[in-house]
Amino acid sequence: MISFEKLGYFLPQGYLFSDVSLQINKGDKIGLVGKNGAGKSTMLRLLTRQIQPSEGKIHLPKELNIGLLSQDIKIETTLSVFEYLVTSNPTLTVLKERIDKINDALTTRTDYESSSYLSLLDELSDCNQSFQIHDGYNWEEKIMSVLEGLGFDKREVHRPLDTFSGGWKMRAELAKILVNEPDALLLDEPTNHLDILSIAWLENYLQRFVGAVILISHDRLFLDNVTKRTLDISMGKVVDYPFGFSKYKARREEETLRLEQAKKQQDKDIKQTEMLIEKFRAKQSKAAFAQSLIKKLDRTERIEIEKDNYGGMRVRFPLSVQPGKWVLSMEGVGKSYDKPLFRSVSISVGRGEKIALLGPNGVGKSTLLKVIMNQIAFEGTVEYGHNVSIGYFAQDQAEKLDPNLTIFETVDQVAKGEIRQQIRSLLGTFLFSGEDTQKKVGVLSGGERTRLALCQMLLSPSNFLILDEPTNHLDIPSKEILKNALKNYEGTFLIVSHDREFLKDLTNRIWDIEDQELKIHHFELDAYLKYKAPKEMKLEVKKPEEVIPKNNPEKSERVDREQQKKIQKIERNIEEAEQKLTALETSLSETNYDHENYSVLLNSYEKEKEQLDRLIAAWEALLSDQ
Repeated sequence: MISFEKLGYFLPQGYLFSDVSLQINKGDKIGLVGKNGAGKSTMLRLLTRQIQPSEGKIHLPKELNIGLLSQDIKIETTLSVFEYLVTSNPTLTVLKERIDKINDALTTRTDYESSSYLSLLDELSDCNQSFQIHDGYNWEEKIMSVLEGLGFDKREVHRPLDTFSGGWKMRAELAKILVNEPDALLLDEPTNHLDILSIAWLENYLQRFVGAVILISHDRLFLDNVTKRTLDISMGKVVDYPFGFSKYKARREEETLRLEQAKKQQDKDIKQTEMLIEKFRAKQSKAAFAQSLIKKLDRTERIEIEKDNYGGMRVRFPLSVQPGKWVLSMEGVGKSYDKPLFRSVSISVGRGEKIALLGPNGVGKSTLLKVIMNQIAFEGTVEYGHNVSIGYFAQDQAEKLDPNLTIFETVDQVAKGEIRQQIRSLLGTFLFSGEDTQKKVGVLSGGERTRLALCQMLLSPSNFLILDEPTNHLDIPSKEILKNALKNYEGTFLIVSHDREFLKDLTNRIWDIEDQELKIHHFELDAYLKYKAPKEMKLEVKKPEEVIPKNNPEKSERVDREQQKKIQKIERNIEEAEQKLTALETSLSETNYDHENYSVLLNSYEKEKEQLDRLIAAWEALLSDQ
């Protein structure tokens, strides 16, 4: 479908990548990975012809329809969200207008036998047929389904789009791309402004999407669940791995280890060769030998390894003092703006609790944190326990940093006492060292600012952390380091995050704002997501052992033996089919994408999957007859 032929793109400081040749086919789900500045977003801009390659070509079919979600969306329109999407398909818009115009004309005419009247009827029939082919009669229903999946309230979709925040505009743009079903989806950090439920919906959508997907994301679980192939942009090259992110990461670490060993040996050989050259170059009898060694050294292709900046990054949140048995108490807490966000919240938080505050965007999560911090007016009372000291990370904490200060000055202004002697060491822990500490905050990336804001928090020891989206703009290694720090934190924390991989196994409570109430869940994150998932996402096929029997035990006992035998037989067939699928998945992951056997394995996998679906459907039908 799309092919790169010796593609290259360079900047004044050098190549981002060069000599890239690969094929992207219909149905490919690709993760595009690499360090910040490696060229990931540039690759997407090349695919959409916003920029031209420095060398080589990208071959795109003429009729290929590409949908691009970039990070720098600018939407200026007075249309409502719904109108913005309804008018986004030119073909359907033109057909709808023509159908309406013909219908209006037909209602006013009486020359039913005339050729022009009959011609209008023929045109109307053609337009209606074309409208149906383009799924026009389900267009508005499809739009509402996608908008709701991305978190829009039915009552809000008729508001002008320019009254929404940038994050909600991004959702509207994503919805517009999805409803138009392009041949290829190019998504640059699509989960950045989505809440945890919308991310799960989008993940489910992309898994079923029949076209190609090229995805840039710092959400590890999202990459794992959507992608089956990984393109790694590193040191000017693009390496194609035929599996998802986690397996790519493991393979990449193995390759790096081998390269490090090879580099050590090469460095040793080079050093020995240089010593021989130095030894013999001044001797006339050995000059020719020295020259041959110099030529050999010049021809040697030096092994280069991309350095992992995160290797020495170890972060711990220091505990100030042990607080009492409870750290926070809320009684009758409520907050309203144009409408109530939450009301009558009465709850206490015990020492050592690890709480995730979840729920869709707009329900009041950040507002509740501001209430707890006494930053805004509210109803009810909030009290802290004995010896409680709070460390607070606001959602816009990174943006609040003074852009005119240097990195060192930013940390130095909040450091107190003896810890000031450790500032440079602490900055080094957060990957700011040497001359970097004199950089102005204004030139830092979003991820660097977030790391700096977290560094500030460490200078104020606490026993109760309140964190609002601390992983925003952090890359995957930084998030893993932050998660490890929170796991080892001896105090209490309350955290808002939409990153499922980050939250997994991190918390022991879930607070959920729903219907203006604060609900408490004691189950794991996965169970919470299943509980909250929309109906269409709950229609997942269950394995036989997961299905709960019908509520009528007497009827179950009367099931004849033949029926039971059929059920048991089909359950054995399902088990066998699942084992075959697992084996084929393993073979696919171990076979190179361009290997001739790959397509054969893929076809076998798809056939086996269809067979499993048929077996499960037959099994469910047998159960329903009991």
